[in-house]
Amino acid sequence: MRVFHINSVVNTGSTGRIVEDIGRVLIEKGHQSYIAFGRDLGSLQSTSILVKIGNKLNVIWHGINTLLLDNHAFVNDFATKKLIKRIELIQPDVVALYNLHGYYINVEYLFRYLRKKGIPVVWTLFDCWAFTGHCTYFDNIGCIKWKTSCTECPKYNVYPRSFVDNSRKNYQKKKELFNNLTNLQIITHSNWLRELVSESFLGGHQIHLIHSAVDLKIFKPTNFKLSNRYDFLNKKILLGCANIWTDRKGFKDFLNLANMCKSDTIIVLVGVSQDQKKLLPSNIIGITRTENTEELAMWYSLADVFVNLTYMDNFPTTNIEALACGTPVITYNTGGSPESIDENTGFVVEKGDLIGVINSINILMKRNKDELSINCRKRALTMFDKETRFLDYIKVFENSI
Repeated sequence: MRVFHINSVVNTGSTGRIVEDIGRVLIEKGHQSYIAFGRDLGSLQSTSILVKIGNKLNVIWHGINTLLLDNHAFVNDFATKKLIKRIELIQPDVVALYNLHGYYINVEYLFRYLRKKGIPVVWTLFDCWAFTGHCTYFDNIGCIKWKTSCTECPKYNVYPRSFVDNSRKNYQKKKELFNNLTNLQIITHSNWLRELVSESFLGGHQIHLIHSAVDLKIFKPTNFKLSNRYDFLNKKILLGCANIWTDRKGFKDFLNLANMCKSDTIIVLVGVSQDQKKLLPSNIIGITRTENTEELAMWYSLADVFVNLTYMDNFPTTNIEALACGTPVITYNTGGSPESIDENTGFVVEKGDLIGVINSINILMKRNKDELSINCRKRALTMFDKETRFLDYIKVFENSI
């Protein structure tokens, strides 16, 4: 079986690592894997055959068009035509789609080609962009326009940011294009997103729930080598991780949380920029973004609690990375984030309720740390082992043919 994957990135970030790992499992099972990507390439060597879509100029041009015309993912005609020629040469049995937003591809050209050729398509959705006229998430403002027809979008000026609102036309074009594929199957990583998809214009397609997963050989309770770099003696450590820290990810909330913490508590934020580091109070340690998964595992293991103050998310991989390292999780009641934990491995708090966060931290600090760690690791082993979860992907690919 030849599987041709398309994603914005490969081998970097959560989605890029997921695509790479699915490709690796395919190859280990005797299949062929190709990954086409439009943006970033991670530093690790890929096991799949890589296909680059366009170049930096295409991304810039796509960004300008999105900004001026709100036609995101309907740009980059030439780069998409070249991609289609590669697909023609490879003749895949299945095309696996992932993030199609990200300033790199023309979905109109791609989907018309896929319909014409009748190639089975399996689309993994990480957010809501596929069934809205513009945005990736709408739950933070309670918008329900996507259920019927997007218009007068209240979020046209956020990612993918535009100066104008073209949401009605985008919605209709997506609805027509995506539903023209009769052999399309959809995968979501959370029950939260699966339910939303079932209520959208994509609800007529078969939808599979496959929770995201991590490498439990890397993300595991690890020796605290990092403690040699910092003075953590007799300190409680709260950890937050993000690829990019924004208010959506809870950056401001962490600044406010720092003012509420006891003097024996240190917050560590992984993924901050150099400018953001300058804004941090003395009880927050800022670590710039790292692709070193072993180092991330050490941070997770060192922390007493992983705190996820995200306001918009599907199924954050950081939650299960923390659990795999034996660290309990406190998360806002956002998207599918609460699905990663249970009553033995953390707490769910309503968005913005920092008092609730502090109370949850205090409860966890009083619990037996070894017992907590065992419960967290057990949940990761049971539900989030990528060697098991990614075999579920292969079953979907095989059944789609």
